[in-house]
Parts: sequence; structure tokens; C-alpha cells
Amino acid sequence: MSKNVQNFVALVIVILFVQVAYSFWITPTVQALELAVINSGEMLPRNFFVIVKDLEQKVCFILFFWGLFLCASKLQSITSHSYLFDVDFLTEIEDSSTDIEKTLDSIEKLPADIKETPLVHITSSALRRYVITGSIQNASEAITPALENMAIKNESELSVIKYVAWAIPSIGFLGTVRGIGQAMSQAELAVAGNIAPMTSSLGVAFNSTFVALLVSLVLMLFVSVLQRRNDDHLVMVQEYCEKYLIKRISTSRH
Repeated sequence: MSKNVQNFVALVIVILFVQVAYSFWITPTVQALELAVINSGEMLPRNFFVIVKDLEQKVCFILFFWGLFLCASKLQSITSHSYLFDVDFLTEIEDSSTDIEKTLDSIEKLPADIKETPLVHITSSALRRYVITGSIQNASEAITPALENMAIKNESELSVIKYVAWAIPSIGFLGTVRGIGQAMSQAELAVAGNIAPMTSSLGVAFNSTFVALLVSLVLMLFVSVLQRRNDDHLVMVQEYCEKYLIKRISTSRH
């Protein structure tokens, strides 16, 4: 299953999960509270169910849980191969008589999921450049653009997550506009003494913004952690190449 298909399936599952939670838990609870308020003549209490009952809050939760999945999926992808930094793929280069092409052949025989990791890909590319040119400088210069391409790729993969984090408060502001618009249309009822419809509409406005900003703050925390992990990963790849590749091929020439 491709990454895009996996993310889409996750979005569908999140939508179904949130919809079930609203259909069988949140909405029935709010309806029961509204019925009790009608019978008692009291104001609708401001609790969790009332705060999250509207459509905008539902959409915010869908985007929030999907954003968490995207962050967790990316973090898992990074950490699942972190053990590679403790593996020395280039031990044979210690001996100056070693044919470096044999090291490349051994790297090519690695499993596909390992060969596709940034660490192995960049290391093998730099080593291949050295085999072709015989220049340590060319091998070293091949690492920098590869790391830059990796940074660009990481940023593009984060673009969807950042868009989701941006979209959540935007959805909340849409709920604010909708609630205030409804409140303004009910101003005549408020002037006549019936303020319940107007306060209910204002509740929609304020609750949607409150929920959107709250979940956005939490999601942005995870995005920041993911961004930091990506940056650390780049540094670790560079340090590995300098320690095990550049230093080794420099030694092998003497």
C-alpha cells in the first residue's frame, strides 16, 4: 500500500470514528441536556458536550486526529531505521587493498527498504562518485546536495501536516463567523426579551474558536517535534558520512 493510499484510508477511518462518536455519544447527550433545559427553564450548561457539539468542532477533531496520524507515521518512518546509524557498512574500506566496488555491491544487496533510507542512499551515492572520479573532494561534494534534496523532501512531506494545522483554526473562525451571523439575525428576538437564541448562536461562535485554537496548539507541538526530528536526522546522516565514509576513503589512499 502506497503512502498516499495509506493516508487516505486513515482519513476515512478518522471520519468514521468521529462521526460514530458524535452520533452515539455527543449528540444524544446534548439533546438530552437541551430537553432538560426546556423542562426546567434553566440555561444550557457549558460542559464538554455543549462546547464540541457543532459541525465546526467535528471537522476540527477530524483534522486533528488525522494530523496526529500523519505526524506519528512520519516519526515512525524516521525512527524505524535509526539503528542504521550504529551499523558500519563500510568496514571493508579500512584496508587500502580492498576493492571499494565490492563495498558498493554489498550495499546493493541490502533489502530494498534499507537501500531506500536516506543514510544508505546518500552514502552509496557518494561512494559511487568516488569510484567514478577517484576524487575524495567529489565524493564529499556529493553529500551536500543530497542532504539539501533530503531537506526539501522532508519539507514537502510536512506541507500537508502544516496545512492541516493551519486549516484547524481557520475552520474555527468560520464557525465564529457563522455564529455571529446567526446572532445578528436574532437581534430582534433579543430586543423583545428572548435572548436564548442569540446566546446560543454566540455560543457556536466562541466554542468553535476555542476548540479550534486548543487542538491546533496541541497539533503544532507535534509538528515542531517532527520538524526537530527531521533536522536531527539530517545532521546524523552528515556526521555518519564524515565519520565512516570520507575518513575511510582518505585513509585507504595512504
